[in-house]
Amino acid sequence: MANGSDIAVAAADPVGSLPKPDGFSLAALFKRVRPALGFLLAIVALYIGWVGKDTRQISAGEGIGYWLGIVGGTLMLVLLMYSMRKRIPWLRHLGATKHWFRMHMTLGVFGPIIILYHSNFQVGSINSQVALYCTLLVAFSGVVGRYFYAQIHNGLYGSKASLQQVINAATRDDDVSASSEMILGRLVQEELAGLAETVLRHPESLGSSALAPLWLGLKTRWMYWQLRSQAYQVIAQSAELSPVIRQQESRLQRSARHYLAKRLAEIRRVAQFGFFEKLFSLWHIVHVPFFIMLVVSAIVHVIAVHMY
Repeated sequence: MANGSDIAVAAADPVGSLPKPDGFSLAALFKRVRPALGFLLAIVALYIGWVGKDTRQISAGEGIGYWLGIVGGTLMLVLLMYSMRKRIPWLRHLGATKHWFRMHMTLGVFGPIIILYHSNFQVGSINSQVALYCTLLVAFSGVVGRYFYAQIHNGLYGSKASLQQVINAATRDDDVSASSEMILGRLVQEELAGLAETVLRHPESLGSSALAPLWLGLKTRWMYWQLRSQAYQVIAQSAELSPVIRQQESRLQRSARHYLAKRLAEIRRVAQFGFFEKLFSLWHIVHVPFFIMLVVSAIVHVIAVHMY
């Protein structure tokens, strides 16, 4: 059992400070809804283009239709700058990678839309069809990849670091560990750490990474009630020995509940991230050949248009 100073620490700051909710911010709200607004704008542009295709006088080979093809094709080529930015050292001073990725995604959506306006939402010759279908395939693949990317990067590394802290707290011997042990009990800490270590391992296959969130979803919800009961027992035993703990017993129980719910939710999230991490890895293998097909078909299309 911990000494008097440990009990005082536990009563003053049970299981660490709980995170405070962020205040309302228009900038934060816009940042959160910005991707959805971009895709909504793309859908509106597609709808307007489709319903007006019979009334517009656009020819892909001349006038505004021709220049729309030039602009759309150029934007698709600019997409390569994102890959070059990641791989060429002297380009790394040209802004943060996240800004390049945002540009990559924006052009990857609106470039194909401009190409569709260039073709007036209609297919022409064989080489035009191949180029158009390759463009749409790359655009669709990019949207799918964007979804996988968002699932992986929105809070993934923060949650992994938080789980690593759980493991460290169960193995180190200092005041923080002792305070947590006073509230949760050593066995509770060790069970959390063991479960955290399981999900931090890299998934071996797509199948195992897909089953992990389902299995852990059931396991962590069952463990919550078991671990909460164990934590309550530890707090009750400590309350019998200390008037300070006895006065704070209900608050310590509430903190233990919040702590367990938060840690087990992080475990479920990281397990889900592992699945999307595997999907993103497989998607990347497919997306690169799609883009190469697009570049080749676009070159053939441009040559055919200007030679014949």
